[in-house]
Amino acid sequence: MNGRDRDDTGRARNARPRDGLGRPLPYGADGVERQPEGVVRTPEETLTEAQRLLDEGKPFHAHEVFEDAWKSTDGPERELWRGLAQLAVGLTHAARGNGAGAASLLERGAANIEPFRARPPHGVDVEGLQAWAQTLAAEAKVKVRVEPVAPRLLP
Repeated sequence: MNGRDRDDTGRARNARPRDGLGRPLPYGADGVERQPEGVVRTPEETLTEAQRLLDEGKPFHAHEVFEDAWKSTDGPERELWRGLAQLAVGLTHAARGNGAGAASLLERGAANIEPFRARPPHGVDVEGLQAWAQTLAAEAKVKVRVEPVAPRLLP
């Protein structure tokens, strides 16, 4: 055995505790409760849970909620969820002080939700999210440290 953490099915899973921004902490440290993986939610449940996590300063965990939606969705909305997950990871990088990573993911996420701008599904504020992402990406490119503000997913 290679010593990797594994779940009950034998899949590799990192069991280290994590902080609110998803950074691994030493084994035995008090961390933030992890989001369960593979949860299938309605779009409304996904948006509500992700917004709660964003409002609590846990964009990494919101990313995991969006990732579940992305992985469990077929069809054109799959790219919406992927783009929202990228925006959450971009916010995570901004909060961690990784400006280059933040800008890259925020720009990519904003581009990936662009096809939904004319007819936003589930009430997602695509235009507002893109403006937020572009502003934060520009700030992250020029500042050593930004103080990111969580976006509003719905108008």
